Amino acid sequence: MNVVVQVFAGIAVLVHLLAFAWEVLLFERPGVHAGIFRIPAENLPATRLWSFNVGWYNLFLAAGPATGLVLLHTGDAAAGRVLVLYSCAFMTLAGVALGVSDLLALSRPRGAGRAGALAQALPPLIALVATAF
Repeated sequence: MNVVVQVFAGIAVLVHLLAFAWEVLLFERPGVHAGIFRIPAENLPATRLWSFNVGWYNLFLAAGPATGLVLLHTGDAAAGRVLVLYSCAFMTLAGVALGVSDLLALSRPRGAGRAGALAQALPPLIALVATAF
């Protein structure tokens, strides 16, 4: 598994860890719920369960390639490769789903979630494409 795959899989891990921190640990801060997610303070109680669940989902997504990268460098390279690639495919598809929800304007105005969808999908997609080289 080449260095580009590993670097972009690592970036994907960091993106999902950051999302976990925002959605679980820091969500009630105005800079996070209002600034990043565009959720007004009066909607905080209604969205807290959503953010908590999605945050843990992002942590579990981060665990896949992180574990795969550790396995890759500690002696089980085959299992590490499979875990990194599967997890990156899963992350890419989750980013596509987020992008579709943005196109459909399911919870925010269309286009407001584009950056999040790209941040979620592009690093693992680059890792997957880099496996061909």
